[in-house]
Amino acid sequence: MTLHLEELTPRNFETAVGIRVLPDQEESVSPVVRSLAEAYVHPAGVAWPRLIVDGDRAVGFLMAFLDIDWHGDGTVFRSGLWRLNIAAEEQGRGYGRFAVDSVAEQIRRRGGKELYVSWHPGPAGPAGFYLGLGFRETGETSGDQTVGVLELDRAPA
Repeated sequence: MTLHLEELTPRNFETAVGIRVLPDQEESVSPVVRSLAEAYVHPAGVAWPRLIVDGDRAVGFLMAFLDIDWHGDGTVFRSGLWRLNIAAEEQGRGYGRFAVDSVAEQIRRRGGKELYVSWHPGPAGPAGFYLGLGFRETGETSGDQTVGVLELDRAPA
């Protein structure tokens, strides 16, 4: 695999917004177009949207949040994985793990020590995926989602 991330550009925009997850996952993760709209309305540098590419084939989309004001009062800043959309036909091939590792490395480069994520609970939700990667539930919720955190050691992913 020659996995890499690409910034979103006019050249790959249509490819990115065309990524679709499995039908039973549509309730758990917003479509790419919504993520890009959210990236646009947040302050510059907070959202980090990227296309996940294997060779020359787009296989997914991720969007990280970097140093977001978690409570909106300037007291707690967090970074983590905001969205992860792996194309339905590409799931189960390690692309999700690559995405999490890539976000972890970006956070480490910025001096961060924790990677946060939230997920919808339930049988079609990704709890097993995140817990299997070492995330632990924090006991917090974000809306109706469970919040998890992965402690980042200083070693490379």
